[in-house]
Amino acid sequence: MQRLADATHAQRFGGVARWALAVTALAILAGCESQPVREIQQAFSQVFEHKGEAALAKGLQQYDDGRYTQSARNLQLALEQGLSKPDRVKAHKYLGFIHCAAGRESLCRDEFRAALDIDPTMQLAPAEAGHPIWGPVFRSVKAGR
Repeated sequence: MQRLADATHAQRFGGVARWALAVTALAILAGCESQPVREIQQAFSQVFEHKGEAALAKGLQQYDDGRYTQSARNLQLALEQGLSKPDRVKAHKYLGFIHCAAGRESLCRDEFRAALDIDPTMQLAPAEAGHPIWGPVFRSVKAGR
C-alpha cells in the first residue's frame, strides 16, 4: 500500500515539477528578445490568452446585424486583446469584407493579406468567394502571394 502511495505521490510531484520547470523557463525567456524566443512567447500567449473572444463575438453579431462601423471597431479590439490563430484569421477576413463593401479596397487587401499571413491555406466559403465585391479582391491577393 505504501508503494502505491509513493508512486502516486511521485507522479503528482513529477507533473508539478515539469509544470514548474516550464514556467521557470518561460520566466527566464521573458526577458530575451531574440526572434525564436519571441515566437515561443507568442505561441504560449496564443494558447493561454484569448481575451478578445467576447469582442470578436460582438463584432460578428454586429456584422450580421448590418452595423458595420461598430463591427469593425469590435473586430479590431478583439485583435488587439488577443485571439487564437483561427479567430485572428476570421477577424481579418470580416474586416476585409467591411472595407471592401465600403469601397476601401486598399484596406480590404491589407486585411486579406493579414489573414493569409496567419493562414496561407485560408479559403473563402463558396458564397463569400462568389461575392462580386470582395471575391475578386481576395482572389487577387491570394494569387499575388
